[in-house]
Amino acid sequence: MNLQIVEFVKSAAQPNAFVSDGLPQVAFSGKSNVGKSSVLNCVLQRKNFARVGQKPGKTIHINYFKVDNKAYFVDLPGYGYAQVAESEKERWGRLMEAYFAQADRITLGVMIVDARHAPTKLDVVMAELFQSTERPFVVVANKLDKLKKSEIEPNLARIRADLKLSPETELIPFSAEKGTGRGELVGEILRAVEC
Repeated sequence: MNLQIVEFVKSAAQPNAFVSDGLPQVAFSGKSNVGKSSVLNCVLQRKNFARVGQKPGKTIHINYFKVDNKAYFVDLPGYGYAQVAESEKERWGRLMEAYFAQADRITLGVMIVDARHAPTKLDVVMAELFQSTERPFVVVANKLDKLKKSEIEPNLARIRADLKLSPETELIPFSAEKGTGRGELVGEILRAVEC
């Protein structure tokens, strides 16, 4: 699969707009300020394909990107800190519930967390949501470049423990800025999509 061949397909604001055409879907999720767009851009090796916002909470719908006509990268709305009305956060929540309700649509889940901090309660809920689908998922610990070498292992161990990750669940140390971990994440995506 050629990650360079990518096109934006649509934004789904309602469940009836979800894409269900049988192509594999790689679902990306993460807190509003975790660098989800930066991770997507790093994977695709594009500068600004997924828009990187100065303010968290830019992704307000479920965005579908078709990659090489072989799979979708699905950019889910960010959760947690975002400067939007409570009613809008509730709408996002309902949209996410509807997306996860049909677990078989997810070929691979990619959950992005901040390598610098312990997972939040919402991160734990998101991990549980992915685990409940019984679909493969990986956790990407982004912003690795902001850590001292001595902080990396303890922080990764804390993330694994707090999210109750099984030994089989990959936890990928990642830096969207430096490209660290890109090869591992791309490998996981290709394995899942090309099975």
